[in-house]
Amino acid sequence: MYTEFFGLQEKPFSLTPDTQFFFNKQSHRAALNTMLGAVQNNEGFIKIVGEVGTGKTLLCRKLLSLLDGKFKVIYIPNSYLTPNELKGLVAAEIGAEFAADMPAYQLMGSIYRKLLQLVKDSVQVVLIVDEAQAMPRDTLESLRLLTNLDTEKRKLLQVVLIGQPELDETLERSDLRQLKQRIVFTARLQPLTSEGVAEYVGYRMSSAGCDRLVFSKSALLYLYWSSGGIPRLVNLLAHKALIAAFNAGDTSVNSEHLAIAINNTPEARRLGRFVAQGVNWLWPVAGGAGGILLSAYLGSVMS
Repeated sequence: MYTEFFGLQEKPFSLTPDTQFFFNKQSHRAALNTMLGAVQNNEGFIKIVGEVGTGKTLLCRKLLSLLDGKFKVIYIPNSYLTPNELKGLVAAEIGAEFAADMPAYQLMGSIYRKLLQLVKDSVQVVLIVDEAQAMPRDTLESLRLLTNLDTEKRKLLQVVLIGQPELDETLERSDLRQLKQRIVFTARLQPLTSEGVAEYVGYRMSSAGCDRLVFSKSALLYLYWSSGGIPRLVNLLAHKALIAAFNAGDTSVNSEHLAIAINNTPEARRLGRFVAQGVNWLWPVAGGAGGILLSAYLGSVMS
């Protein structure tokens, strides 16, 4: 592929969440600091909300990588569980006595005793629920009941809920108001700004081993317009643009390469598609100058 051609040690825009490429800036930094501070101070419920593709799973994995041995972390990537499945999973993860036919009150008692023992051993238990918007209402209520297990001094179980905006809608239900009232800290992941996209691309290229600027300013602007600042779309488009540049034998990524990537990506935003069509029409006519003029015109319109 293009890695050796661009002097890269690995692909910089893989869609697989990799903490090496965590962009610790803008709303992602704020969300990470919120989670880390709340967990370290035993603050109970924490909620992180973000649209599809804004980096929630990567944020979750970054938090996991920062929690040391004094934390026992239970990570639930698939939240579509029944109440019994949730309690059974928690029991299994913390090493509590558990059997499939155990009555609910006995299972809760077993979990409570194990949590108390872990606290005595200076181990803090943190339950992280990814894609929390998919968790059924009854399971959310069971989650709240699990957090009732505490001592006079501290919570025995902390919960981090990470989900799409639909999670907020679910928590607005009147029968879940007790759970909503327990959420101590909330953070929201926002799309990257235009400057943020440029910095994000540079950071990922550098992290992958490239020590030079590969994307032109106009390419980065088109990348922002076509992605809306959504990191997953930035990754997808930047990856395709690198392939386009590689196929053309160009050592830099310009507007024409981005236009190819945008036209090959149905998820690209409308403005980006409009720009790509303009580049495709003007580039052969003006030898690249047309794309530059279009970029300058759109930049002036949007400023």
